[in-house]
Amino acid sequence: MLRSLFSGISGLRTHQTMLDVTGNNIANVNTVGFKSSAVQFQDSLSQLVQNSMGPRPDAGGSNPAQVGLGVQLAGIRTNFSSGAPQPTGVPTDLMIAGDGFFMVRSGGETLYTRNGGFSFDAAGRLTSADGALVQGWTAQDGVITGGQALGSITLPVGAVVPAVGTTRAGATGNLPAETAEDAQLVRDIQVYDEGGNATTLRLTFTRTAGGWDVESGGNTISLTLTDGQLTGPKEITSGGVTVDLSKLTGFSNVSTVAVTEQNGRPAGTLSSYALTEDGSLMGTFSNGESRVLARVALAGFTNPGGLEKTGSSQFRPTANSGQATVGQAGQDGMGGIISGALEMSNVDLSQEFTNLIVAQRGFQANARIITTSDEVLQELTNLKR
Repeated sequence: MLRSLFSGISGLRTHQTMLDVTGNNIANVNTVGFKSSAVQFQDSLSQLVQNSMGPRPDAGGSNPAQVGLGVQLAGIRTNFSSGAPQPTGVPTDLMIAGDGFFMVRSGGETLYTRNGGFSFDAAGRLTSADGALVQGWTAQDGVITGGQALGSITLPVGAVVPAVGTTRAGATGNLPAETAEDAQLVRDIQVYDEGGNATTLRLTFTRTAGGWDVESGGNTISLTLTDGQLTGPKEITSGGVTVDLSKLTGFSNVSTVAVTEQNGRPAGTLSSYALTEDGSLMGTFSNGESRVLARVALAGFTNPGGLEKTGSSQFRPTANSGQATVGQAGQDGMGGIISGALEMSNVDLSQEFTNLIVAQRGFQANARIITTSDEVLQELTNLKR
């Protein structure tokens, strides 16, 4: 049989594969986190018809004569360039701006994906659309320490931060120097005990001949103000709370003194959450406290092209991808995380439609090889009638 017949068959097969890959790319043009693929061809074995010969004194050399035996598939390469961001406004929709993969746990296996379309399930766990559990680190008392084991990220619905008793407070502003003697300025601030119970801390400022007296909780000190600057005692203690007075001044015609800060708080419950650029799940509590609840982990690979697609826009490591390097977003070469957006497919439709034309014409040309070879064989069989 003619060798060209089998070359044509190999061309049909490889161009059919090209059509399959291109069709899959186009079908996934709107798939979140999808990475397009491209077919690579290579020639098949070549039959040696005549060996090469080196030059001789009486004759020149000759090159080898070979007849190719068709084409074969060299590989299908995955393009890991970033897709376009698509804002969604959903805080649990995450996009990696740069390198890296989200880690998800499904069926006892850790898989990797660029699809950040996540949501919380009924148990408060952060999951992908197909129910895989997003992996990361859980904070202990608002702190994530190095070397922690990975686990599922859980939103602690109903979490409570304990109350903190007030130990320090601070007064700021100006005590008016023109105030008449024995006149008083009273300033209050709410403070808390260890159980979160609120009480009022009162500071009473009384004008004296030499400056100001400050009274609180039965304790009194005399402030010394020189050229408007506080030079005398700078603290007063009341009921176990130390009030910092160092920011007070004593200039004329300005009365702005106030007690503006204290370090205590009541107990609080989780009221809202947000995801930050480094993948941290930040919780805001009813008492105004904010703390880290968990952090999404990212993974990187030496050769991402070696990853194996497993469906659902997820990948599995192979021997040629290397082992996953786990890290935090924005560090060690990992990209940052954008909340409220998704990474769309990186399929280039103009390129894919061009590939369709190329594959179609290649298929037609190889079909013509088979038709022509068949006509030659027909002529051979017609030699004897």
